[in-house]
Amino acid sequence: MRKIIENNPAPQDIQFILGTLLRVGVILSMSVVLIGGLIYLIGYQELKVDYSKFVPDAHYATLEAIVVGLKVMDGKAIIQFGTILLIFTPITRVVFSVFSFLIERDYLYVIIGLFVLGVILFSLSNKLVG
Repeated sequence: MRKIIENNPAPQDIQFILGTLLRVGVILSMSVVLIGGLIYLIGYQELKVDYSKFVPDAHYATLEAIVVGLKVMDGKAIIQFGTILLIFTPITRVVFSVFSFLIERDYLYVIIGLFVLGVILFSLSNKLVG
């Protein structure tokens, strides 16, 4: 009898990788936001804030603006980048889960994972805002 050896990772390995992915993503995004917050506090410490009216700052509303802000080490851009990292951490987990289900040949969960990914990406688009 021939023994068939598969290179598929065990489900425990996949769960460990997914857990580590989430942990690293959250810690990384938290660190980026903390660094950006410190840079922001140092750079804007003499700014007088008027709390009588709310004026939203939408300067870093696009990825291009965030990249430009990162190049000049603007604290607001670094905080926004950390927030984007936090948002993309579970998206990365869903993508990794879909690939792990493909490796395991569990096509029902591949379809479910792709559906979840589609819902997440649709909700991040501007289609819901109007």
